[in-house]
Amino acid sequence: MNPATEASIELRTTVRRAGFTLDVDLRLPGQGITALFGPSGSGKTTCLRVLAGLEPAATGRVVVGGEVWLDSALRTCLPAHRRALGYVFQEASLFDHLSVRDNLRYGWRRVPPAQRHHGWDHGLALLGIAHLLDRRPAELSGGERQRVAIARALATSPRVLLMDEPLASLDATRKAELLPWLEQLHEQLDLPIVYVTHAMDEALRLADHLVLLEGGTVRAQGPIAELITRSDLPLAHGDAASALIDGVVEGTSADGLTCLAFDGGPLRLTDTRRAPLPAGSRLRVRVQARDVSLSLVEPQQISVNNVLPAEVSDLSDDGPGQVLVGLRLGSGTRLLSRLTQGSVQRLGIAPGVRLFALIKGVAVLR
Repeated sequence: MNPATEASIELRTTVRRAGFTLDVDLRLPGQGITALFGPSGSGKTTCLRVLAGLEPAATGRVVVGGEVWLDSALRTCLPAHRRALGYVFQEASLFDHLSVRDNLRYGWRRVPPAQRHHGWDHGLALLGIAHLLDRRPAELSGGERQRVAIARALATSPRVLLMDEPLASLDATRKAELLPWLEQLHEQLDLPIVYVTHAMDEALRLADHLVLLEGGTVRAQGPIAELITRSDLPLAHGDAASALIDGVVEGTSADGLTCLAFDGGPLRLTDTRRAPLPAGSRLRVRVQARDVSLSLVEPQQISVNNVLPAEVSDLSDDGPGQVLVGLRLGSGTRLLSRLTQGSVQRLGIAPGVRLFALIKGVAVLR
């Protein structure tokens, strides 16, 4: 990510409504995907609306890429139509009487020629919709409609792309169809994406940065790999507790396993893709706390493929009879392991103890 000030997003705002107040102070990266995560009513969509200039009662300050869009102290408020942004809603808001081609051109024509950074067809290859140009929206599947809606947003040459739960209206099949295309956006677009979701699996797969919202305030914000393993946050507890590892593919072993290098050591994992990823490819995997066992000595002759040296960093309660053990691998990678209190006492597990993490399951995300 590019941490430069001129490429970042500043969102400091207060919005008051009957029975609800949004009061946030955010500094978002100027590249990659930031997920706004939290339950319904936590203020996620309101944050997007403030960025887009759709909340007339909002006060505070909004700066995108060094350009001030809102500064209530200086009585500055750029109207929505002058903000260089693309907005993708839950439902693809396409013009039913226009073809896909004309829907894309509509977004492109709204931008003054001097501000166009690319053509109306910029998103065709990126989103795989070139073969749909002559169709009307009624002839598209839900996933195809959303891909066209994203391409139309990109046609406006935005400085930031706002996405409000773009998968919420899709069934499981269509979600699976659209997710790889969202990954393409992450990999190939050089602009920030602010992505609203209440589905943690989407955030884990797509996001680099996470903002945890609760009751209109920010509970925490930072790199997603750090936040989901913080024992003081609810994300690190319960059956879904897990850690993320981003690594580089070294190749494929003789037994067909993909070898992933990261600062905590090598990981050997099964990748179900039709073609093996080439060496040098980036890969993100998820390791659930329930899939990590611990041993004080390095085990021999076992079926587990991944046994890595680790150090205990912290312990916290995780429900009746359960303990969440925080582990440090390498120079900074963090894992979680869920053990019974009896196991913790029997093994003498405490902060600073060096041991081995037995990783029984690894899920490839992207």
